[in-house]
Amino acid sequence: MRRYELMLVLRPDLADDKVQASLERTTRAIAAGGGQIVKQAPWGRRRLAYPIDHHREGSYYVILFEAPATAILELERGLLISEEVLRHLVTRVERPVRAARGRDADADADAEVVLPSDDEEPDEDLELIDESESEAAPAAID
Repeated sequence: MRRYELMLVLRPDLADDKVQASLERTTRAIAAGGGQIVKQAPWGRRRLAYPIDHHREGSYYVILFEAPATAILELERGLLISEEVLRHLVTRVERPVRAARGRDADADADAEVVLPSDDEEPDEDLELIDESESEAAPAAID
């Protein structure tokens, strides 16, 4: 099974019980498709970049889950017809690479790392980006 991240933007005028019912319906759809929930995190109410259905704000929720690829289509179909959901986005999350279990730990320690020296000039084709110019968003889920 692959790991996915679902971001939901729900209508801001929903009562808490309807929000929980919508989240429960979404998690049931994931489980019915053969998946399992890894983590669920509310992001709270945030201002939208542009109005959606006359709403300027939305309640954000992030759900991290594992499911087969065929379950994603059914999940998205249910989210598209839901009146509570303003927008949704399902993205595939790459898992971190772990060290192979059969390898020797000393072999990794003996590996030589070659760092560029200060005398070398950088490639002219390589465009460097200053870290102060980037506007990286905070991590959704730790």
